Amino acid sequence: MRQPGLVMLCLGSALALSACQNNSDAQVKRAMKDINVIDESNLNEVMLTVADPGEAVAYFTKAVQDNPGRVDLMRGLGKSLTRAQKPTEAAQVWRQVVAHPEAVADDRVMLADALIRSNQWAEAKAELNQIPPTHESFDRYRLEAMVADADKNWKKADSFYETAVGLTTRPASVLNNWGFSKLTRGDAAGAEKLFTEALTYDPSMFTAKNNLVLARAAQRKYDLPVVRMTQTERAELLYSLGLAAIKQGDVAVGKGLLQQAIDTHPQYFDAAARSLETLDSNVKL
Repeated sequence: MRQPGLVMLCLGSALALSACQNNSDAQVKRAMKDINVIDESNLNEVMLTVADPGEAVAYFTKAVQDNPGRVDLMRGLGKSLTRAQKPTEAAQVWRQVVAHPEAVADDRVMLADALIRSNQWAEAKAELNQIPPTHESFDRYRLEAMVADADKNWKKADSFYETAVGLTTRPASVLNNWGFSKLTRGDAAGAEKLFTEALTYDPSMFTAKNNLVLARAAQRKYDLPVVRMTQTERAELLYSLGLAAIKQGDVAVGKGLLQQAIDTHPQYFDAAARSLETLDSNVKL
C-alpha cells in the first residue's frame, strides 16, 4: 500500500532535481553569454585602438558577415577602414550605417570624415548639412571648419575652428589646421600664434614645428623658434627655413641655413646637401 506513495515521492524528487538542473543550466548559459559579450566588447576595443589596421579590417569584415544586422560591428568596420587609410571603402560602409534604423548623428559625422579623406568635398558638405544644429561635437565642428576652408569662407572657418577648440582637451591638431588655414590666406602672424599654441598642447608635433618655421619665414624671421626639438628635428627645421628663405629671394641667408642643417644633422643630410650643391651650381652658371 505504501508503494504508490513511494513512487510518487521519488517521481516528485526526480522532477524537482530536473527542474533544479534546468535552472542551473540556464544560469550557466546566461553567465557564459554575458562573459562572451564582455570578451567581444574588449576585443572590439582592442581592434579599434592598438591592433594592426589590416587585422582590424579583416576582423570586423568577418564579424559583419556573421552578424549583418549589428550596427556596432559595421561602425567598427568603418573606423578600421579609415585607420587602414581606405577612406573610399570606409565611406561606403558609413553610408550603410547611416541608413541603419539605429543610426545616430555621429554616424553621419563619420561618413563626412571618410568623404573628406577621399577628397569628396561636395558630398561631405551635403552630409554635414543634414546634421541637426543641436548636435554639437568636436568632430562635427572640426569637419565643418575644413569644409569652410575648402570653400574659402574664412569667417565661417574661423568660427568653426574656434568652436572645435573649445570642445576638446586635446586641440593641438585642430589648432595646427587652423594655423595652416591662416598661413594659406597670407596671415603669417596669426598662423604663428596658432602653431605656437598647438605646441603647448603637444610639444612633440613636428608638423606644427615645421609649419611654425614656415610662418616665421614668411615674415622673414629666419631664426629657429624656442621650442623643444631633437637634433634631427633641428636640422630638418633649418632645412625648411633655408628653402623658405631662398624661395623669398634671400639666397645668401638660405645658403647659410642649409649649411647649418648639414652641420647639425647627426647623420649625412642628403636632401640639404643636394639642395646646396644645386644652388651653388646655378650660381656658378
